[in-house]
Amino acid sequence: MSELQVNRSTFDQVMVPNYAPQAVIPVRGEGSRLWDQEGNEYIDFAGGIAVNALGHCHPILVEVLKAQTDKLWHLSNVYTNEPALRLASKLTEKTFAERVFFCNSGAEANEAAFKMVRKYAYDNFGAHKHRIISFSQSFHGRTLFTVSVGGQPKYREGFEPVPGGIDHVPYNDLAALEAAMDDSVCAVVMEPILGEGGVIPADAEFARGVRELCDRHNALLVFDEIQTGVGRTGELFAYQGLGVTPDVLTSAKALGGGFPIGAMLTTAKAAESLGFGTHGSTYGGNPLACAVAEAVVDLIDTPDVLAGVGHRHQLFVEQLEAINSKHNIFTDIRGSGLLIGAELTEAWHGKGAQFLAAAREEGLMLLVAGPKVLRMTPSLIIDEADILEGMAKLERAIAKVLAEG
Repeated sequence: MSELQVNRSTFDQVMVPNYAPQAVIPVRGEGSRLWDQEGNEYIDFAGGIAVNALGHCHPILVEVLKAQTDKLWHLSNVYTNEPALRLASKLTEKTFAERVFFCNSGAEANEAAFKMVRKYAYDNFGAHKHRIISFSQSFHGRTLFTVSVGGQPKYREGFEPVPGGIDHVPYNDLAALEAAMDDSVCAVVMEPILGEGGVIPADAEFARGVRELCDRHNALLVFDEIQTGVGRTGELFAYQGLGVTPDVLTSAKALGGGFPIGAMLTTAKAAESLGFGTHGSTYGGNPLACAVAEAVVDLIDTPDVLAGVGHRHQLFVEQLEAINSKHNIFTDIRGSGLLIGAELTEAWHGKGAQFLAAAREEGLMLLVAGPKVLRMTPSLIIDEADILEGMAKLERAIAKVLAEG
């Protein structure tokens, strides 16, 4: 079968324009390095938006995937399969959860969580208890339900009417949440760190207060750990570092190390409300995805890898502070583990994309979180030499943007 020749212009001819991809097309990756169609090499600080937690083409993940492809690819959910059962067993052993639902993405994991919390409240308290409270600037996915729970109105505009019974309050504002809470609330949904909303960590006191308010009003606490989970903060899941245990947790991104998978984790009591026939996913629990995800969890949930995340965090922060001392371009450097945000000074608000383009020209891939925060979510095992080289590229990119005004 002949291979069709394609390039960036092909995207504009055949793809829906909901994305505006970069001019280059990466074709190969290894570790924290990528190469494009022209053979140009890049250091990857983006990590597929916190997905490639073990870098590109990790040899053990490649080996596991190849082995599973020779065994079993797909079953309908009329049957279960061994990789899904092994992965679910490990996730329940390592977390508060007692039950797991598998799907294909973070949005699907959140969709399942949001349906379940409403059904749980309906089953246990009645139809009046249906309100979901989330936080301004939060992001929970792009389905109509998840984009409604998300606290960024720009993503809902033009898709109305959206699902009702959803309210938003400011993040890290416990008084605002307390004022919004009553016994009609079925759940509070929060990210331990606002990811797309600017890499803003939850205050520990705020997180504890959210838990207490949920308990007081018989509401479930849902932690969206799609971006923070599976080692990103130096804990297997961020809630373990906060010391606040949710009733429901959603995971995706790093869970598959690049292979699509999502998971909703919860208690046995809450899971009862997703009984037979209430929810489903054709590909959820796919043997290929679960086999890879099991290997990801085994590789990441080790003292060396998790401790290494903290060490690399310090190196990133030191390098960003050194850049800032020279160029005075950041007002804040924040985050946890290898979810790091550097907020640009006010003069450069709305212009984050300029720094991304300049970095790409220098051979560095990174992200933004909104138009004013540079975001880094690299491999959790990125070589220190790659961090230093990438930061040198970032410094040159910043100098170039500043010089051009």
